[in-house]
Amino acid sequence: MTLINQLPQKVQKELTRKSLLKVISGLNNFDMQSVRLIAKAALMGGADMIDLACKPELVEEVQKISSLPICVSAVEPKLFTDSVKAGAVLLEIGNFDSFYEKGITFSAEQIISLTKETKDLLPDSPLSVTVPHTLTLDKQVELAIKLVKEGADFIQTEGGKSSTPLSSGVQGHFEKAVPTLSATFSISQEFAKNNINTPIMCASGLSEITCPLAIASGASAVGVGSVVNKLDDLIAMIAAVRALKESLDDSLIRQKIT
Repeated sequence: MTLINQLPQKVQKELTRKSLLKVISGLNNFDMQSVRLIAKAALMGGADMIDLACKPELVEEVQKISSLPICVSAVEPKLFTDSVKAGAVLLEIGNFDSFYEKGITFSAEQIISLTKETKDLLPDSPLSVTVPHTLTLDKQVELAIKLVKEGADFIQTEGGKSSTPLSSGVQGHFEKAVPTLSATFSISQEFAKNNINTPIMCASGLSEITCPLAIASGASAVGVGSVVNKLDDLIAMIAAVRALKESLDDSLIRQKIT
């Protein structure tokens, strides 16, 4: 049974519209100043959710400056408890990029184990689980279906850092988004065949150019990180978030017209 109906109404509405934008500050970003800056930009730019490293102090601090619902990311289920008490409304097993940089990967069995442990620990908290891009595409699809059976309320795809664009400009944006778009499309197609309504959040390597493609590929939401959090100026961050959200809204308008 899905717990999505426990999320704020605004989140549910954007999921239904297929235009939810989540800004990711980073699994290992515990720098309070950096997190505050990203959270301010997410709110002022029109994002629908902010994703933080799983630390209750970060949750509490962001709540002081932002009304956005908070997702917390970790790969240790026991860390979620205090962040939920602090006010986090969504849990995320994922945002694995910082681990890949250290040569650490996660198997399907590990992801399923983490999911089970989290659901046992916090059965009433909505849970998103990332399907690692290090798995072959067929194994990603297989894992996604198993995760839904284990109680995952969202499936998140990834792949940005697995793709090094050979081109610059617009073509480079498309090249960088290919892995996560491919995973999103493949999983959504299999979900449709099996009448699975679990929403997919397409994340990693997306930009304002490719966010609409994520929705066209079957996602109900997008998650963005480096395109925002690697900027060091609030105005630039706000502009980036606004452009991303507008690209999703424009895509929605075009769908209605056609």
